[in-house]
Amino acid sequence: MERTLVLLKPDTIQRGLVGELTSRLEARGLKIVALKMLRMDENMASSHYDAHVGKGFFKGLVEFITSSPLIAMVWEGPTAVEITRNTMGATDPLAAAPGTIRGDLAVNIGRNLIHGSDSLESAKKEIQLFFSEGEILEYNKDVGPWVIEP
Repeated sequence: MERTLVLLKPDTIQRGLVGELTSRLEARGLKIVALKMLRMDENMASSHYDAHVGKGFFKGLVEFITSSPLIAMVWEGPTAVEITRNTMGATDPLAAAPGTIRGDLAVNIGRNLIHGSDSLESAKKEIQLFFSEGEILEYNKDVGPWVIEP
């Protein structure tokens, strides 16, 4: 089973959309195996967004992501990365398809509600940044056979 990291960003918390976004991922058949609410500091933000260090928008990104609590989650399922990315929609809400999280609910590219790992390699790195192995739970989800082929 694949695992992916999802962050519900500060705008999700402030706008009261946690249940809506979580529900959409659950409805896709993914299983949540870890969850925590935290407030990122600048060091953690720099580690998480290291690919963007030095870009013009980096300072604003760090200011935003550290401005309020967020929720970090690990989701599991076959093709979890792809399912999550498709459910989120394009990074820029103006380009995101209707029916996606960003297409339906996000305001602009700087306030796009959600982050999801873009590859299995990124997912492994990001999960380790937010969770210890002991915080990720293994369990059987009874609905599994109904959404996952045996």
